[in-house]
Amino acid sequence: MMDRIDMLLVHDIGEMTHGLEAGGRHFARLRDGGYRALEMLRATGAVKAIGLGVNEAEVCLDAMEVGDWDVFLLAGRYTLLEQAPLDDLLPACAGAKISLIIGGPFNSGVLVGGDTWNYAAAPAQVQTRTAALQQAAAEHGVPLPAAALQFPLAHPAVASVIPGVRDPGQLAQVLDWTRSRIPAEFWADLKQRNLLHPESPTPAGTPFYAGG
Repeated sequence: MMDRIDMLLVHDIGEMTHGLEAGGRHFARLRDGGYRALEMLRATGAVKAIGLGVNEAEVCLDAMEVGDWDVFLLAGRYTLLEQAPLDDLLPACAGAKISLIIGGPFNSGVLVGGDTWNYAAAPAQVQTRTAALQQAAAEHGVPLPAAALQFPLAHPAVASVIPGVRDPGQLAQVLDWTRSRIPAEFWADLKQRNLLHPESPTPAGTPFYAGG
């Protein structure tokens, strides 16, 4: 008996990765044949869940017009820096019962002390917003990376967050951040300072991971 694949994702289609013309061609292939192949694999039981792994919320919204998806892996678009998907993709996924995996919660490194955003040097407006987040976090005694990890998980459509680690030391640090207790006052302050979407669900104050 063939082993079943838990999750099969179409990876990195869209304008951000390939440009407007090539991105359109790749999406057309997904619409005209790729989705049907994925659906067949799911129908036969070879694959349990199908979805996309992308950097653009717009691609996910377009894909929802093509067929019935189980999961989207969205990198870098629903973070402490960016919450635009709250206005369209997240409610659409909640309504369609599509799970979201949030990749890139540190926005390519800028939220964990780096200087890159979207895999390139962070522009001035991103640096300014990050500095404001760092200031608020320092005032509340909150590690900013801990807030970046825990924030996306507060949304009911989000099933998981993938921070990306390179070695056991980084993994240990990530686990420490997931254990951090972040006061509700911190999230309220971010909204007061217009650093967080006013409709953003925020963590309740209990760490998401309490294991040893």
